Amino acid sequence: EVQLVESGGGLVQAGGSLRLSCAASGFTFDDYDIGWFRQAPGQEREGVASITNSDGERTHYADFVQGRFTISRDNAKNMVYLQMNSLNPADTAVYICNAQRGGVYWGRGTQVTVSS
Repeated sequence: EVQLVESGGGLVQAGGSLRLSCAASGFTFDDYDIGWFRQAPGQEREGVASITNSDGERTHYADFVQGRFTISRDNAKNMVYLQMNSLNPADTAVYICNAQRGGVYWGRGTQVTVSS
């Protein structure tokens, strides 16, 4: 069974940091590109960051990240991380992990709330 399980969300003050984790199982993790998306209430889901598979591990970030977030992966542990610094209230959303190679797998998300 394919699973993507996010963790690490929570409540943080503006300017603070969080590190999100995504644990993957049930598929050949190394072969998949991994992304973090987010969805705020009443808003469309939007891409935050992505990292390609083990053949290169190239990263890409949404413009609004502006150097504040870092995506990384540990293929030995089937884990992906999103280090988020300098958080602001606009970053409040459910953060969702995604794995893609042809088909797409989604996790259920972890809530991030940034207070002003």
